Amino acid sequence: MREFMGIAKALADENRVRMVLALREGELCVCQITELFGLAVSTVSKHLSILFRAGLVETRKDGRWIYYRLPSRTAPAAVRAALKWVEKSLAADSRLAQDRARLKRIKNTDPVELCRRQCRS
Repeated sequence: MREFMGIAKALADENRVRMVLALREGELCVCQITELFGLAVSTVSKHLSILFRAGLVETRKDGRWIYYRLPSRTAPAAVRAALKWVEKSLAADSRLAQDRARLKRIKNTDPVELCRRQCRS
């Protein structure tokens, strides 16, 4: 029951759902996710922390950078089922297509440059 409630609560926010779906395009650093959603770094970090605690994302640290990705195939069945349900339910959502297009541009920008821009804001 606890696992289900954690997953349900994590997916009860539109930004978190969009973050999960953005990670279908591959591993992203916090700066890339911040740029995509136009939110404060602290807000993005809070959302990612909630997703991490629910098991919906995994992390990898590389120096001062933290990268987020969808969980591996060995993730609990409830997590895999929830991610599959989200993806299937929102496959035709136009906002997600816009997110994918923006993400392509963002991934072509050096993360260090993104971070510098965000620190100046």
